[in-house]
Amino acid sequence: MATEVEKVRIPVPGAEALAAVVTAPDGEPGAVVVLWPALGVPAGYYAPFCGELAARGVAAVAVDLRGQGESGPRSGRGSTHGYHALAARDVPAVTAAVRERFGAGTPLVLLGHSIGGQAAVLAAAREPKAVDGLVLVASGSVDFRGFPGAARWRVLASSQLLALVATVWGYWPGHRLGFGGRQPARLMRDWARLGRTGRFAPAGADLDYEQALAALELPVLAVSLPGDRLAPPGAVDRLVAKLPAAAVERRHHTPADGESADHVRWARAGGGIADLVAGWLPGR
Repeated sequence: MATEVEKVRIPVPGAEALAAVVTAPDGEPGAVVVLWPALGVPAGYYAPFCGELAARGVAAVAVDLRGQGESGPRSGRGSTHGYHALAARDVPAVTAAVRERFGAGTPLVLLGHSIGGQAAVLAAAREPKAVDGLVLVASGSVDFRGFPGAARWRVLASSQLLALVATVWGYWPGHRLGFGGRQPARLMRDWARLGRTGRFAPAGADLDYEQALAALELPVLAVSLPGDRLAPPGAVDRLVAKLPAAAVERRHHTPADGESADHVRWARAGGGIADLVAGWLPGR
């Protein structure tokens, strides 16, 4: 099936536009997936996976998280966004734009990878009627209790140290330290708070996110990957446990021979996961 790839910028009220890559099948798509990446991973990295979705008749819109890839402004000491801004401003603006482009009759699902999944879940909890479902791929809670053995203490210590460095430095210099790219201190403190307390309580929140998550009734597909040390099965289970009212389908992906499927590289050869997603999508 032929595909069309287009770079776009999506307006966001009160903030800079976000950069995105639209990958659409030839003809009307059966559904559209809005993909929110992991920390430090640009939207373009997901091109092979988005192409796999398009080959299955599913349009994909991969969005650069604010401050990374081609979405500005660059994260630095003046950056103030965290989980709340992502969930209350950025994700809803993109969702509305994608709805307008593909039509209200096309099922729309948020697909989040790692921290992108956390942002997608929070946005859906705010506006459950805005989307038709959620897909989480290698996306769990960073709550240290969801990690096995000694790894839980490493996660707790490293997440708190990361937030401390970000606070002292003014932002997280992940481009220098080899993890996550440049990120705002507020986002890293929100992330570390989740790791420490197990609760979503982002700075500036205007509602109880934990209560909203518990009431969310959307269909959810949650996929864990073998050997994923950043989002092991227990961490994925911790995140979906916050969704007791949702219809959760929990899958652990077994890659085919020659298929990469670790925390990040699954997106470069995502045929198996594309099969899972396309087969699960509402209305398919």
